[in-house]
Formats: sequence, C-alpha cells, structure tokens
Amino acid sequence: MEQKITANMGIKQANRTNIYNLLHGEGALSKQAIVGRLHLCLPTVTQNIAQLQEEGLVEEVGFLSNTGGRRAKTFDVVAGARTAIGLDITRNHITAVAVDLRGTITASVRLRCRFERTDAYYRRLGAVVEQIIQEAGLRAEHIQGVGIGLPALIAGDNQSVFYGKILEITGVTGAEFARYIPYPTALFNDANAAGFAELWINRNLSNAFYVMLSNNIGGSVVINNQIYSGEHLHSGEIGHLTIVPDGKPCYCGKKGCVDTYCAATVLSSLTDGDLAAFFALLNRGAPEAGARWDTYLDHLAVTIANLYMLFDCPIILGGYVGAYIGDYLEELKRRIDQYNIFGDRPDYLRVCCYKQEAIAAGAASAKLVHKNSIARLKRKSLS
Repeated sequence: MEQKITANMGIKQANRTNIYNLLHGEGALSKQAIVGRLHLCLPTVTQNIAQLQEEGLVEEVGFLSNTGGRRAKTFDVVAGARTAIGLDITRNHITAVAVDLRGTITASVRLRCRFERTDAYYRRLGAVVEQIIQEAGLRAEHIQGVGIGLPALIAGDNQSVFYGKILEITGVTGAEFARYIPYPTALFNDANAAGFAELWINRNLSNAFYVMLSNNIGGSVVINNQIYSGEHLHSGEIGHLTIVPDGKPCYCGKKGCVDTYCAATVLSSLTDGDLAAFFALLNRGAPEAGARWDTYLDHLAVTIANLYMLFDCPIILGGYVGAYIGDYLEELKRRIDQYNIFGDRPDYLRVCCYKQEAIAAGAASAKLVHKNSIARLKRKSLS
C-alpha cells in the first residue's frame, strides 16, 4: 500500500512539473492546449493549475481568440515568483545580476575588483549581493539563492572547486565564497553557466555546443536539453584542444591550445585590454587590427569545424567576442567551409542570445533549477 501511495505521489509530482515546464517553455496556454500537449485528462490539468496558482507560480493571463462559444482562459508562469542572484567572478571584475524565472535580468551591476582569497573580498561579495537585491527591489522570501560562476571546474555537489588554475582556487568551497551571503549558494563552471543561460531562454534548443570566447576559452555541451558534464566533470573544455602542435605555450602547461589563439585577450591586447576599442579599430580599417582578426578567424574556424565534426549540432558563439561577432559571421562561415567535408553550408553556427552578463545570468538561472523542481518551490513557499 505504501509503495502504491509513493508511486501515485510521484506521478502527481511529475504531472505538476511537466505542466509547469510546458508553460515556462511556451507560455500563455489554455487548459485544453495543455491536455493536448501532455496527453493528460482535463481534471488532472485543472487540479494542477489550481495548485500552481495557490502556490503563486502560475497565473491567469487572458483568453484565447473568440472562435464562438465560451472563450478559454490562458495561463502562464509568474516570472517574479522566484528570483536568483548570479555572480560572475573573474580575475579583475565582479558582475552581479538578478534573474527571474523567465531568464530576464531585472538588475545588474559590474565593478572592477581584483580577486583575492581574503575576508575583505568575500565581504565585498556579500555587499554586492545586497546591492543587487536592493536595486531589483526583491523580497527575501522570493530569493531562491545565489549562483556563482567561476573559471574553474566544479565538483558534482556544486560546493567545491577541484581545478581552478586561472584564479588559483583549487580546493575552495562554496562556504568560503558565501561567508557573507545569507542565502543558499552554489558554484558553477563559467562556460556551463553561460551555456545554461542560452538553454534557459531558448527551450527548443535540444542539442548544442556553446563556445565561450572570453579572456579564457570554455565550452558547454547541451544534450537533450541538459548540460552534459562528462564522467569526470570536465566535458566541453575546448580551450585546451591542441590546434597548433608545439605552438604557443598555454597557462595549462601545454602548447598550441585553442585558448592561446582564440581568447578575447588575443584581440584586446592590441588596445590595452579594451575589446570594444579593438573592434572600433577593426571597423575603421586599421591594418594591424585587420591582420590580427584575420589570424584569429582562421584559428576559430578550425576549432568550430572540429566541434561540428564531433557533435553535429548547433554551435553557439558567446563570451566577450561573441557579443561582437555577429557582423563577421558570414566571413567565419566561409572559412569553415573549407573544412566541411559534407559540402553543406554551416548554418548550424549561431550567435548567443545573451550578449552581456551571460555567466552571471546563467549561474542565477542554474541556481533556480538547482533548487527548482516544482516540489522544491512548493516546500519553500510553505516554509
């Protein structure tokens, strides 16, 4: 009997979660539309919609167009029912955002602050979190937690770093970062966070490879609407694929890595670290900028062609360079063509949706999911 009760509870929970996820992905659906999409009976949908409304997670938003007879009501998720804070921590900056259940950034702040494993730095992180909460006008009971994006590999419990050479933070725990943050906190790899941000706002993206072209290169593998972390939690580390044997030395100790040829710093080093200034120089036709960009595109084309050959899925270009690369996508595709043995145009290549704050937004969204199933949201609302 107990086993049967448990199974029934599992089915009810799955139905509620599936209904919520459908509304989150498509929005503004009638009960009848939900019945058709999920193959559930109308009483089940009606009961779950009512429960989700009671929990403040779903609301009535309007009516379908009048086709004769009684107009059907439509329902959607309440975007502001839960919010998470996201932090992107780099060597010299802290970016913080507040993100709602739709993936919308409701407040953001970016400040220059050199990373240090000191009490003063962690106190500053706590102050930034409080600042973003104040600016977004959030209530504590709606804050799901804080996600922290780091240029590091993160353990499966999202609470410790097992490889953090860039910031020298191997072994650092979430508790250390959260010393002055009074909310549940989780750590996320920066590229996986940015990849998740794309997945969160583009629910029809089943499979993809997200390429983070920032001051370090990272990648995120999306398979069946989920981030694939790999058996040892370091999948997608394309920054350390070798594209030039015995080439330039990389910080990892190898030579010829993608990171040494496609990092944003390869470009911004020409303009004192200002990437926007580099692209302004490029647009003015400066020869030195053109030459550097030409070499950069050659190396990026090799990298993307290899990724496509391996994964056969959309490739999303993001990170600092991804915010600018849209104007040069056709030229990049032309260069990729020479490596494409199948002869089709590389229309799989896309530019990221998040042009700014992708890591912070993804860390926040991942924290919502890390905490979120509807069951967990419900428990929080009742606590």
